[in-house]
Amino acid sequence: MEQHQIELARILILGFVAFAIAFLATPLLTHVLYKYNLGKRIRRDPKAPIFAKLHQHKEGTPTMGGVLVWGTMLVLISVFALLAALVPESPLTLFNFLDRGETYLPLGALIAAALIGLLDDILNIRSIGPFGGGLRMRQRLLLYTTIAALGAWWFYFKLDWNIITVPIFGETLALGIWYIPFFMLVIVATAFSVNETDGLDGLAGGVLMMAFASFSVIAYVQERFDLAVFSAVIVGALLAFLWFNIHPARFFLGDTGSMSLGITLGIIAMLTDMALVLPVIGFVLVIESASVLAQVTGRGLFGRKLFLSTPIHQHFQAIGWPEGKVVMRFWIISAIAAGLGLIIAITG
Repeated sequence: MEQHQIELARILILGFVAFAIAFLATPLLTHVLYKYNLGKRIRRDPKAPIFAKLHQHKEGTPTMGGVLVWGTMLVLISVFALLAALVPESPLTLFNFLDRGETYLPLGALIAAALIGLLDDILNIRSIGPFGGGLRMRQRLLLYTTIAALGAWWFYFKLDWNIITVPIFGETLALGIWYIPFFMLVIVATAFSVNETDGLDGLAGGVLMMAFASFSVIAYVQERFDLAVFSAVIVGALLAFLWFNIHPARFFLGDTGSMSLGITLGIIAMLTDMALVLPVIGFVLVIESASVLAQVTGRGLFGRKLFLSTPIHQHFQAIGWPEGKVVMRFWIISAIAAGLGLIIAITG
């Protein structure tokens, strides 16, 4: 069997195994979440009354569902790496996808961001923080920027990487030391964009699943096979999560899921040198964040809101769209954007 066929089989098998593990682990996770009343608290910001009204019925639904995704990743990558170290002659070592050049950094960032998000979720559950919403924005920004800075340091000084490719034209730009702030901007912006999108049942999970599936294909085409497997494992775990997260959601991603997956998505985009394609593949993430920035700008400059509520999925809810309609239409937009991004990435 040719190498590419073997790698494709490895990607599909591990994606399926990730789905199976996450799906079978869900009853245990939900039992713990419900038993200990680890339910989300809706922040009551007087500046955002529509938000509280739209989401009040979700209060008490367990959060921290992101544990299912990164926990599955941690189990799979640890088990096969351990097998490769202890029993190197075993055929199962074929499934080891822990690689210094491809998966060390996204794995480290995934776990670090997940632990910070887990702390944030716990504070929210205990109604600690501004309006009972967990960590302050400046605290979150500082922590996640620190992770992004460490990643930028790894790329620039350890991997000696300071160029980006301009899609379609196929040109490369050498950024030099400016690669570090560019890297940090991509990572932090992606993380917070995913967090903004995580507001409706199934919305963020579906958008993320399509984005990671796209980057798994891109990594495969670039012959970064371990990174392709890494992305496929996240896709498999997200599929299992979505089974229980579609309306009415049994649990939510929480910050431990949205922030960690957002940071990881940004890092994979940098590893595949597709940072400039990421806004296309993650177009829904872009419009969600852009709506928030536009709302803040409108208030500051004109003293009025541009939307009834932001992120923009809340605006559509506020004008009467059912939650399911908003999610499905955003999924359709995300699928089209992901397809377009793949075309640009592969042909460019």
